Amino acid sequence: MKSEKFFESQGGYTIKNQNSIHFVTLTTVGWIDVFTGKKYRDLILESLSFCQKQKGLIVFAFVIMSNHLHMIVRAKEGKKLSNLLRDFKKFTAQEIIALIKKGPESRKEWLLHMFEYFARFNSNNRFYQFWQQNNHPIELVSPKWIRQKLDYIHLN
Repeated sequence: MKSEKFFESQGGYTIKNQNSIHFVTLTTVGWIDVFTGKKYRDLILESLSFCQKQKGLIVFAFVIMSNHLHMIVRAKEGKKLSNLLRDFKKFTAQEIIALIKKGPESRKEWLLHMFEYFARFNSNNRFYQFWQQNNHPIELVSPKWIRQKLDYIHLN
């Protein structure tokens, strides 16, 4: 898309305005299908609800796909969207890995092996990496862009 190429040419996909509306995509490492399991989707929903009620995340729209999550979000005044997303990803990664370890999961060994494998490429992770590093944030600066991303979410 031309609008996305414009943002990429303006310094990449980073959150420059912490309190504006953004379209973000959180993706599992290796595009691993994790959210096919209801317990993992439920954890995402509970975590989003907590972040809305307690942390200052404003969620306008979202969709959970098998291996990624699209959201239109912004931070309440005085909060930083990048910090909220960091905390959300850290918490959900830890909790989902704990669920995989302790629950009946047919792909347990393979999933843990894959999350271990991807952690090797990131010095910030000691044992596992669940989410890809970048959230691919796109600041939505006009009603047209908001509508475009909202339609995209609804079509998923």
